[in-house]
Formats: sequence, C-alpha cells, structure tokens
Amino acid sequence: MSLRITTLSENTAGRDFLGEWGLSILLETKNTTTLFDTGKSISTVYNADTLHIDLARVSKIVLSHGHYDHTGGLRDVLRRMGKEVEVIAHPDIWQAKYARRKDEPDRYIGIPFQRKELESLGTRFKLSKEPLEIADSIMTTGEVPMVTDFEQVDDGLFVGKDSGWQPDKIMDDQALIIKTEAGLVIILGCAHRGMINTLYHARKLTGVDKIYAVVGGSHLVGVSEERLWQTVDALRSLGIQRMGLCHCTDLPAASILAQEFGKSFFFNKAGSVIEIK
Repeated sequence: MSLRITTLSENTAGRDFLGEWGLSILLETKNTTTLFDTGKSISTVYNADTLHIDLARVSKIVLSHGHYDHTGGLRDVLRRMGKEVEVIAHPDIWQAKYARRKDEPDRYIGIPFQRKELESLGTRFKLSKEPLEIADSIMTTGEVPMVTDFEQVDDGLFVGKDSGWQPDKIMDDQALIIKTEAGLVIILGCAHRGMINTLYHARKLTGVDKIYAVVGGSHLVGVSEERLWQTVDALRSLGIQRMGLCHCTDLPAASILAQEFGKSFFFNKAGSVIEIK
C-alpha cells in the first residue's frame, strides 16, 4: 500500500508554513484520505492551502484525545471541508480537562467548542473506547493499556467534575495504525499513556511485530533522564527504521533521539511529507 504522510500542523515549520503548538497529520492512500487531529487553531487550514491540499477530500477525521492543541482547529477544518464528515474519537474527549500545576493558575485545556456547534457544521461523532477500522489497513488503537514499568501519565492533568478534581488518566489517548508492506506505521497524537505502551499495543492488536515508522508526539517533554534512556533502549529493541517524533517530544529529547538513531530520526515539522511505498 502506498502511503503519503503530510504534517499540516506542528510546533515548528518549514519555509512558508505556519508553526503552532499542536499537531495535525494528513494520511493519504490510493483509496482514502484521513485527517488525524486538527492542530490548535488556524495552522492546519493555512498550511493545507500552502500545500494546495483540498481538505474537502478528507473522508474521515480521527482525534487522538480531547486537548485543545489537537482539536482547536476542528471548526476551521469543518468550515473549509463544507460537507458532512465522520469524526472518530474516544467518549472522554468531552471531559472538562485541566492542567493544574504548582505555582500556576488552573488552566482549561479541553476542546474549545460545544459539541452542538461542531455537529451543526457537519460533524457526525463516532465515539468508541475500542479499536476501530478506519479504512482498509488503517485502524485506531482504542484505549492503550499501561504495561511498561517506566511510563506514567502526567500527574498535572485533571478532570473537573461536580464531585471535585480527579486525576485525568487520559483514557481517550489513542493512535493510528497503518499496515504497509514495509511494516506498521504508527501515528501518535501525544502518547500520554506512553509511546512504548502504544507501540506494544499496536503490535498486539495487529499481530505484526515489525514497526517501520513512528510519526507524531511522544510526550517526552519534561520526563526524567532515566525514563528518556529507558525509552531509547525500548525504541532500539523495536528496530524502527524511521522516527519523526515531534510536538510534545520537545527539542532536548528530540536532539538526543537524533543523536542516538542517526539517519533513522528526522525532525518532523509543519510541511514535512513522507512517502512510504
């Protein structure tokens, strides 16, 4: 299967593209076009225009989780598409999500829109905790189990409920899996439940051990040095040939990954295009 991966929104950007904290990745095969996340605001539509990509060709949208930097561009994307479209996500995307950190004010970080507004623009939400087939050879991971002993969910994330604050386990965190002749290609949103957990889950779901490429956010921002090097060891044992880790990977971690994996690693930014035959 021929696969084209275009990063439409990311923290950094190539010439003529708009950089913005967040992520949006377009996946194109011969038979389908899928948009994974929509960035923080205007960057996805702006960069699609720069690349002369017609977003009306998108057949389905998948949301990795319910944070603003992955969903904030949804309204502009829907307006540009101008048609009804299925949006696939976990039910918990509609939770009231907050960041609560020491010496900082509580900050709402959930979806910045009302559901009814998005539905009025053509959204048909398909919410599921389970893996779903998006198209031939493309599926979501559904909920990702925590199996490694070194990956944890960020303890500064909470859900605001009538009963009070509860830690957000980010059960809505999911990724996309594409089967290709070269091996699995895995597209990560933020990997809040652990990048390695997600990769192991993808192999278990598909029965395919070989992972050819991993693209997207790894949430290595601010992790301990011990966790970072345990992640490096796990990635090395998986034998991944191409890694375009970005967004919440953060530049210090990305620099170490680039040094450790050499040509296998690339700095993925807005405007980057990868083709896999």
